[in-house]
Amino acid sequence: MDQKQQQKMHIMMRKKMMGFKLASNRSRLAFVILLAFFIVMNLWMISRIQDSGPVKGLKLRFMKSNSSKISVPEELRKIGKGKKPQKTAYARLLYKAAHALAENQHKSNEPKDLWLEPYHVVASSWQPCADQRVWKPSEGNNGYIMVTANGGINQQRVAVCNIVAVARLLNATLVIPSFMFSSVWRDTSQFGDIYQEDYFIDYLKPDIRIVKELPKELQSLDLEAIGSVVSDADIGKEAKPSFYLKYILPLLMKNRVVHFVGFGNRLASDPIPYHLQRLRCRCNFHALRFTPKIQATGALLVKRMRQNARHAGSLDEYLVGPFAKRKGKIKKDFRYLGLHLRFEIDMVAHSLCDFGGGEEEKKELEAYREVHFPGLVELKNTTKIPSPETLKADGLCPLMPEEAVLMLAGLGFKRDTRIFLAGAHIYGGKSRLTALTSLFPNMVTKENLLSSSEIKPYLNFSSQLAALDFIACTAADVFAMTDSGSQLSSLVSGYRVYYGGGKMPTIRPNKRRLADIFMKNNTIEWKVFETRIRKAVRQNKRIFARPVGRSVYRYPRCSECMCNTQEATLPFRP
Repeated sequence: MDQKQQQKMHIMMRKKMMGFKLASNRSRLAFVILLAFFIVMNLWMISRIQDSGPVKGLKLRFMKSNSSKISVPEELRKIGKGKKPQKTAYARLLYKAAHALAENQHKSNEPKDLWLEPYHVVASSWQPCADQRVWKPSEGNNGYIMVTANGGINQQRVAVCNIVAVARLLNATLVIPSFMFSSVWRDTSQFGDIYQEDYFIDYLKPDIRIVKELPKELQSLDLEAIGSVVSDADIGKEAKPSFYLKYILPLLMKNRVVHFVGFGNRLASDPIPYHLQRLRCRCNFHALRFTPKIQATGALLVKRMRQNARHAGSLDEYLVGPFAKRKGKIKKDFRYLGLHLRFEIDMVAHSLCDFGGGEEEKKELEAYREVHFPGLVELKNTTKIPSPETLKADGLCPLMPEEAVLMLAGLGFKRDTRIFLAGAHIYGGKSRLTALTSLFPNMVTKENLLSSSEIKPYLNFSSQLAALDFIACTAADVFAMTDSGSQLSSLVSGYRVYYGGGKMPTIRPNKRRLADIFMKNNTIEWKVFETRIRKAVRQNKRIFARPVGRSVYRYPRCSECMCNTQEATLPFRP
């Protein structure tokens, strides 16, 4: 090989080597770019959970609560509008939950009792029987009772049932209840706007006498001047029947009329005569029916949650009356979960808990308390209040949306589960719900399911909107609450027990046990988290008779309200 050929081959070899190096560099560059892409995507996914910014692709139109019209400092109006991203202490667990939901999306198996009452046999032995009467009608000839109930629709419902029992106790005629206008709820709705007046009067006719207004000869009386106005301050909470017989009956006999103003939870749960207790149950579960307007819209919500399936649930008949579809078994694919997220600003502020908002949150909630809870502010200033950490450990703080979504994911609900979210204006606004809507994108509210024309008649009436929530949650295949002290959750769960035949499971979390689990959020593994969550929730599903002193509206499993077909006495809850 001559020198020219050697040089030529040498040049060719150098070109090949340069080509290999170039290709190698390109491969490395491509690998680096790909790796960077994955890192960026991973960080983005975490930020979607950790920084609760707007949720793209999900247009949630949350209820514009009338409480925003309260005359409060301007800075309070910014609360709940999601003006700043919220940080969460649960970013790690939420990230693991997202992965678990993605992995389980195409698996057919769910925990076997997720959509079922785990203690069905025992639960089904209790059947409704509060409609059974063994007494003669009250003539109501001792005078007339007027009542103006305070609070929202759920507090008012309890007040109505209580005053019905008081009217029977005093042998008085009841005037159709009035509802007090609240600066918080700002709802002008009266009894007839929510419930069927004539049905209420006729159904309770065998129990008490009810009229729509006072006789003309009594209408001109100055009740305050003659001392016939009784405020809630005049009656102790959970007052016994003996109080009414001792103090109210003489006043009624003297003036012929007594007006209870601000009446609410003013009748003890125990001790109450057997048939008087049964009357309270009869009023709550049988006499109070929503107006046809509310029934029709409620039926529409349930139908759309079931994807327009032509079936009726086991409770539809009692909730929406003639608007229930023909009876039939709800198919598995048409099931939905009702969720009451009790996280409005009043609940958050009253709890005195910490929700991760830092100094800004503390100032906002303190300003709200000064306007709405001055007594609580005074108590804070004069008494040593447990720290937020202690309150949480004792289960006294409402579950945050992040904690609620972790509970649902831990229980085994799939990512595509349809969820109906009940509640008013969530503290922190849409941004506070990012974790929930990201992990469970099929979450909707009544504002999503109804068109603008369908919901328009309700927009200025928070109580009527709450009635729609009541229907949708009560009819749900599973109902989950985040605060067992909520009146809506209590009434819904009681209704499901009374009419559900032991087939309407309710998730009632033990917040003390959950707090212990959530405290380990930085170290606990997802499988362990799932196991502990399921155990904690299942233990709270035990079937037990109504404990003494507890509300029959929430715990109707007692001989006054329900009949045990197996004639077995359930133990009180330990």
